[in-house]
Order: sequence, then structure tokens, then C-alpha cells
Amino acid sequence: MAPQIVRTAAEAVAEISDGSTVLIGGFGNAGQPMELIDALLDSGASSLTVVNNNAGQGDAGLALLIKERRVAKVICSFPRQSDSWHFDAAYRAGEIELELVPQGNLAERIRAAGAGIGGFFTPTGYGTMLAEGKETRMIDGRGYVLETPIHADVALIKALHADEYGNLVYRKTARNFGPIMATAARNAIVQVEKILPVGALNPEHVVTPGIYVNTLVALEGAEA
Repeated sequence: MAPQIVRTAAEAVAEISDGSTVLIGGFGNAGQPMELIDALLDSGASSLTVVNNNAGQGDAGLALLIKERRVAKVICSFPRQSDSWHFDAAYRAGEIELELVPQGNLAERIRAAGAGIGGFFTPTGYGTMLAEGKETRMIDGRGYVLETPIHADVALIKALHADEYGNLVYRKTARNFGPIMATAARNAIVQVEKILPVGALNPEHVVTPGIYVNTLVALEGAEA
């Protein structure tokens, strides 16, 4: 079934409710769906659990959601960097929860959700505080930790182009977490630069098949 195509970012995020778990694509600024995040901020949704590579930066995007105390929990790999002051302030005040996940584990936990995998063993984190309370196992003489999939209500993703069936292509490294996040959420909302007619995309270049995309919005002028 073809995805819903809407005219504005506000329409795209209108059904995201309080308490939702939201996957947000991007590695730093590369591939971060800033317009969708801004629309989510304007929507008023709160008590969100956000899964992202980091915990926001500067005074834009995810950082503003955190500044306005709309995020109850962050699951990420890099919560602290030179310009993560809004997360720092919220965390030190005890107003936000953090689940720290090594980056490879984060990507695989998201991918596992989309692939229907119930869990996997990884050596990353074994013997550290990150393994506390988790099942561990020795496999071929090496310690492993059981990690579980990260399912989400919504994914906010940025791609370069889509066709009317929702098939996506990305701009270089801006694809980063987008493809796996699209598969792990019940509702994948995607902003693109252009929506093209069916047949305009080379099938060999499609990264995310349209079956995983629920809502599309074209925001021309937004850098991909």
C-alpha cells in the first residue's frame, strides 16, 4: 500500500502522542530530520522516549526538545559533547533518564527489531557497568551480553528522494540510521527533498523499500 503523502511537517507528526518512543535518524547533523523535529516540538507531544545517536547538539533539533523538557528518556551512544548543554542541564537536574548504549549495539538493537530478532549476544559491554542486570554467557571462551531489540512507535527519517510508493534513496552518509529505523517503527515518517513519479528511481539505487514507509512529506529547500 502506498504511503500517506502530506503537505507539511506538522501534518506528518500530528498523530505522535505523549509517551511515544521515537527513533530519530541522523549522525550529528548528517541526515537529521530537523523540520520533522521542529514540527514535533510545535505539536506539544511530551514524555517522549527518544532513540538517537546522541543527545542533541547546540540549540536546534533534538536539543530543543530536551530544553523544553519534552523528552523523558534518551537512548543513545554519545550523550555528552561540547555543545550538549541542554541535555547536561536536564540530566544534572534529574529531569531526564539516560540509557547509554554502545553505538554498534544501538544499531544492531534497532536492526533486530526490524528483522524480528528477539535478542542477540554481543561482547561489547561485557564486564562493564553496561552489562549490569543483563544475561551474560560464555561462548567459545569469550564473555557475551544479551541485548534486546529496540521497537518504536514512530521513526522520523530524512531521505533525499522518494517515489509515490515510498521507496527511498539517501544522500551519501546521510542515510546512516535511516534504513534500520524505518523497519523498527510501527509508523515511519519520512521527509524528502522531492517525491518523484513511480519509475523515476533506479530500483538498484533504492535503499529503503516503500513497504516500510507510512508517511511522506516533501520539504523542498531542506538540505538532505
